[in-house]
Amino acid sequence: MAGRLEGKVAVITGAASGIGRGTVDLFVAEGAKVIAADIQDDRGARIEEQHKGKARYVRCDVSKEEDIAAAVAAAVKHFGKLTTLFNNAGTGGTSETAEGVTAEGFDSVMHLHIRAALFGMKYAVPEMKKVGGGSIISTASVAGLQSGFGPLLYSIAKAGIIHMSRVASSQLAPLNIRVNAICPGLIATNIFAAAIGMPSQLAETRLDAIADAAKNSQPLQRGGRPRDIAETALFLASDGSEWMTGQALVMDGGLTAGPHGTAQMGVFAPIVQALGMSEEQLAELAARRQPD
Repeated sequence: MAGRLEGKVAVITGAASGIGRGTVDLFVAEGAKVIAADIQDDRGARIEEQHKGKARYVRCDVSKEEDIAAAVAAAVKHFGKLTTLFNNAGTGGTSETAEGVTAEGFDSVMHLHIRAALFGMKYAVPEMKKVGGGSIISTASVAGLQSGFGPLLYSIAKAGIIHMSRVASSQLAPLNIRVNAICPGLIATNIFAAAIGMPSQLAETRLDAIADAAKNSQPLQRGGRPRDIAETALFLASDGSEWMTGQALVMDGGLTAGPHGTAQMGVFAPIVQALGMSEEQLAELAARRQPD
C-alpha cells in the first residue's frame, strides 16, 4: 500500500548512489519529503530534478560535524520538521591488517561510520523531540556480526554501529525515538569496485555482473540489490515498526546462515576424505542433499 511515509520528513546520507539513492526513490514514492545528503553534486542535482519539491540535495561530508548539522537544519528549513534519519554514508574502508593498521586509516574509517552516525543522532534528536518522536536508522553490515565479510577496520566500525544503536535505543525510548540498524549482505553497489580503486562511474556499469556473481554466495540465489535494503529502511521509518527498537535487521539472502550446497559439504571434506571418499563422491552426496 502506497503512502506508508505520508507526513514523514527524512534525512538520508550517502543518498546519491547505491542503497542511499534507492532509499530516496522509495521514500518519496511512499509520501516522504527527503533531504538527500551526499558529496556527489551532479547526482544530487538529478535527484532534485527527478523529485521536484519532494527531495532536496544538500552537500554533506559526514566526516564534518557542521555538514551533518546543516543537513538536519535543511530538513526543518525546507520541510518544517524531521521525523527520520537514515545514517547510510560509508565505504568499504582500507584493507589494513591488525599488524599494519595506521592511525590515519583507523580515524578515517571510524569517523566516516561511527562518528558520523553518532553526530547524526546528536542533531536529529532535538528535532524529533519537537514532533513527539522519530526513527533513526543506520546502515551496519553482516561484517559487524561475523568475521570474514569485510576488512578489519570496516568490520569494527559496523559492529560499533550495531552496539551504538542498541545503547541509544534504550536511552531514547522515553522520547518515542526508535533506533535500529540494518545489516546488508552482498548488495550490488559500487562499494566493491571502489575497494579496488575502480572509478565510480565505471563501477556503475558492472552492477548487474556483481549481482550475478553474488547470487551463488548465499542460500537465496539472487543477487542483493539496493531496493532490498531500501525496503527494510522503509519498514523501520514507517509506523509499521513503531514497537521495534534496538534491533539489527539482517538482510543478506541467508548469507550468515552458513554455507550451503557443495560449500556446506565442503566443511566436512577433510573428514570425509579421511574415511576414503573421493571428491566426486562428496559432490554426489551434496547433490543428493539438495531439494528437487
